[in-house]
Amino acid sequence: MEGMERGKSIEPARASRATDTRTAAASRKGLWAGRIMSGLAILFLAFDAVGKLLRLAPVIEGSTQLGYPASVVFGLGVVLLVCVVTYAIRPTSILGAILLTGYLGGAIATHVRVGNPLFTHTLFPIYVAVLIWGGLYLRDARLRAIIPLRVRD
Repeated sequence: MEGMERGKSIEPARASRATDTRTAAASRKGLWAGRIMSGLAILFLAFDAVGKLLRLAPVIEGSTQLGYPASVVFGLGVVLLVCVVTYAIRPTSILGAILLTGYLGGAIATHVRVGNPLFTHTLFPIYVAVLIWGGLYLRDARLRAIIPLRVRD
């Protein structure tokens, strides 16, 4: 009888360990997917910020076509770079995502104002925001705790 009790206690432990292993593997995959998504957003936005800070001719030209004077491009680059750095630093990443959401909202408003095409220009900041928030959601348990996407049983 003693052997049976041990057998009963061992089986749930094995099942539990197998579930834990699958959960851990899924968590690692989610973490890496989140890092990749966040990394892509950071690279894209940092590239854009540096172009603005260096006042590259294509960036100035693009900004003036959107109705912004060339004199504000450097300031936009500073704001964008501060937001990106805030997002890239783990303890402040949620604040950075909020700041970048505001920045991208301004980009959407600009594209709507000038009548740019919907899917290629106007919604592009939303695609970037999906990378920002999706990446953060996958790599930050604090955010998943605040905003659960599914009901737990």
